Amino acid sequence: MAPLGATSRYYDTTIDLFEATSADAHSRQVAWRGLDDPDRRDSAEVLLADGLYGVGRQVTGDYTAAWTVDARDGWITRTVAVAVQGRGWARTLTLTRDQDTGRWSSETTQSGTPPVPLPSPGIVDADALDGALDCDLGLCPLTNTMPIRRLALQTDTTAEHSLTMAWIDMPSLNVIAGPQIYAGIDADHVRYTSGTRDFTADLTIDKDGLVRTYPQLAARTALDRPV
Repeated sequence: MAPLGATSRYYDTTIDLFEATSADAHSRQVAWRGLDDPDRRDSAEVLLADGLYGVGRQVTGDYTAAWTVDARDGWITRTVAVAVQGRGWARTLTLTRDQDTGRWSSETTQSGTPPVPLPSPGIVDADALDGALDCDLGLCPLTNTMPIRRLALQTDTTAEHSLTMAWIDMPSLNVIAGPQIYAGIDADHVRYTSGTRDFTADLTIDKDGLVRTYPQLAARTALDRPV
């Protein structure tokens, strides 16, 4: 797990490995501002080919998080690693999906005491994640890209897809099964429906399947700081 100040170095090492096996790989830098929380900023550098590798940060008034997502094989999550640091407390999570068995596992650390009680980091019920192919990093629009691309929702608008996500609550890093429904609308829009609450949103996306606007959550903005 890269410390909060070392995400660029960690990313540079891994991007070389991805480029060596992916002739058509290209990278993007993206950033979002919170619509529900104007103090939240997310930024990411993403390498796209037949999958996705991304490294990024989430900054709020209460904590800073650094993360990496590895979904290089067919847009299916291999690992996601997150480090969160607040005033007087810190947590890390490494979440892994076994490529042979499909089982999810987690390793965590925590120190200090958050100002408000948080659920424990790590997986709550591994059995509930059976069949899940994706992680969903709370509050960050980047992880919507994996199901959008894997299911070809920019071209396939004929069906709804019911999915289970390994949903990572921020900033607790508590991991639960998150049922979600995705449906393609057109090349620029995908409909997202939560399976646990009364919420549906039409996401605006770009040609790479990266979210431009996620209603009530985030909107794309200029990248105003390095990843």
